[in-house]
Amino acid sequence: MATGTLPRFNHPVSSPIIVALDLPSAAAALDLARRVAPYVGAFKVGKELFVSEGPELVRQLRQTGASVFLDLKFHDIPNTVAKAVAAAVRLDVQMLTVHCSGGTAMMKAAETAAQETAAGLGRPAPLVLGVTVLTSMDTAALAELGGETDITRQVERLARLAAASGLRGLVCSPLEITPLRAILPVSMQLVTPGIRTGAEKSDDQKRTLGPAEAMSAGANWLVVGRPIYAAADPIDAARKMHEAARSGL
Repeated sequence: MATGTLPRFNHPVSSPIIVALDLPSAAAALDLARRVAPYVGAFKVGKELFVSEGPELVRQLRQTGASVFLDLKFHDIPNTVAKAVAAAVRLDVQMLTVHCSGGTAMMKAAETAAQETAAGLGRPAPLVLGVTVLTSMDTAALAELGGETDITRQVERLARLAAASGLRGLVCSPLEITPLRAILPVSMQLVTPGIRTGAEKSDDQKRTLGPAEAMSAGANWLVVGRPIYAAADPIDAARKMHEAARSGL
C-alpha cells in the first residue's frame, strides 16, 4: 500500500497504552497497529523493526496520525547522541530513549538537541526518556557489571542524574515507580515496560506488575509488547490492557 493511502488510526487521547511493535516487518507492524489502534495511545518502534524497515516505517505510522515512540536507546559520546536525537526530531517522533549511564553531558546534549531542533521546525519537542536499569536485569545481572548491586539504589541514582540533566521523562520498571515518585519532580513522565497480567508465559522480563497497579503507583504510560502482539486475539488483549490501566487511574 502506498504511504499516501494509509488510513488514519482512531487513537483515544485517554489511553496510556503504548504497544511495542516488536515485529519483523512493516507489513506485520502496520497490520497490528491498525487492529489495536482504538485501545492504544502510541506505538513503539524498537531496534528490530527500525533496523529491518528504517525511517520509512516511522513515516508511515505518523501519516496515520499515530504517535510514535522511537526506542533505540542512544548511548554514545554527547555530539553523536545530539545528532541522532536531532535526526529523530526531524522524523517527527513523540518519544525517544537514551541510556542514563551515558552521563550528564550526553543527556544534556540530547535534551538540548531535542528542544532546539523542534523549535526550528515549529513543533513540540519529543519526550527524551532516560533508561535507568533494563527490566530484564536482576540483582545478579547488575552485580556482574561491578559497582552498585542494589537495583533500586542504582535506578534512583540514575534517575536523579537524569532529572539534574534536564530530562523530562524516564523509562523504569513498574516496581520502581513508587520510590521514583518520592524523589522526582511531579512533572517527570514515567514510561513503564514490564507490564504483565499474570496469564502470560514466563519471559525475560523479571521486574513486572499489572497495568492497574502500575497506573495506581504513578506511571504515565505503559509499554506492552508480547501480551498484545503474541496474543491469540491481539484486539481483545489490547482492550483488556486499556481497561485495566484505566481502572488504575
